[in-house]
Amino acid sequence: MKHVTIVVPHGEVNLSSLYGCLEILYSANKHWQRAGNKPMMEICLAGFMKELKLDIGYFTIHPVDIDEIKNTDLIIIPSVPYSDDLFVQNAALITWMREQYKSGAEIATMCTGAFLLAATGLLEGKTCSTHWEVAANFRRLFPNIDLQPDRLIVADKGIYTNGGAYSFLNLILFLVEKYFNRDTAIFCSKVFEIDIERSSQSPFMIFRAQKNHGDELISRAQTYIEENLAEKISFEELASKLAISRRNFDRRFVKATGNTPVEYLQRVKVELAKHTLEKGRKTIFEVMYEVGYADDKAFREVFKKITGLSPLDYKAKYNKDVALV
Repeated sequence: MKHVTIVVPHGEVNLSSLYGCLEILYSANKHWQRAGNKPMMEICLAGFMKELKLDIGYFTIHPVDIDEIKNTDLIIIPSVPYSDDLFVQNAALITWMREQYKSGAEIATMCTGAFLLAATGLLEGKTCSTHWEVAANFRRLFPNIDLQPDRLIVADKGIYTNGGAYSFLNLILFLVEKYFNRDTAIFCSKVFEIDIERSSQSPFMIFRAQKNHGDELISRAQTYIEENLAEKISFEELASKLAISRRNFDRRFVKATGNTPVEYLQRVKVELAKHTLEKGRKTIFEVMYEVGYADDKAFREVFKKITGLSPLDYKAKYNKDVALV
């Protein structure tokens, strides 16, 4: 039987990720036993505090003393909002998780729980995911980790990370399939009505331009791009206007925004296209021309690369008028 420890960190914890994880794993265990098997998992909530009040005191958790757990097979970290004192508050927990992993435990983290996992050092040189909205802050704090926020679930050497918010449900289904079997994962998918085949959080990502970088020249370049989306922009000419070489322009742009100039232009165009498709009755071609594309194939390829959906599928998914037809 596998021992599973759902850790309860100090500070604010997302209650839904704690209870949702617990409920699905319990359901999987019961389904497994109804099929004539012995229990697969022993599951506990554990932390370094006797009591944790959540959601302005409406809910109180009494975790098991984590010092009593000498060995565990799987550690699950719930979603926790990042704060400046998060790592200090949870220094003992960070050390405990690091030692458990070195002793053979696997670790799974939900959403922003990736910040706590990254603080252990175990993600250095590895690939991970987290909520797309905190990607810039994560990269700033942990530059040696290959963050891929478009991916819903990333598995790397016994470490499992996932995207944001309620996508933790897909991570738990992934773990159910890994530790139980596919049939049990499908059962949980049906009972809890979770789409088992989701693999990307790209359709949910909102592109927010990084502008608090302090590089005035790049801020001017960003403004120029955003105000001239319908025009054909030459970055050679833009660099010349800004009195900088194209090579240095590209280097500073990537450092400031996390995107190359071409990627930035594409993302701004696609974000505008998304808003137009969500709210209006314009055709795909009208939207395409509005954001500066003349080639429908190029537009569709870039749109799908960034969102994971074709423009038509995106409109069908998010435009209320289309959805009600």
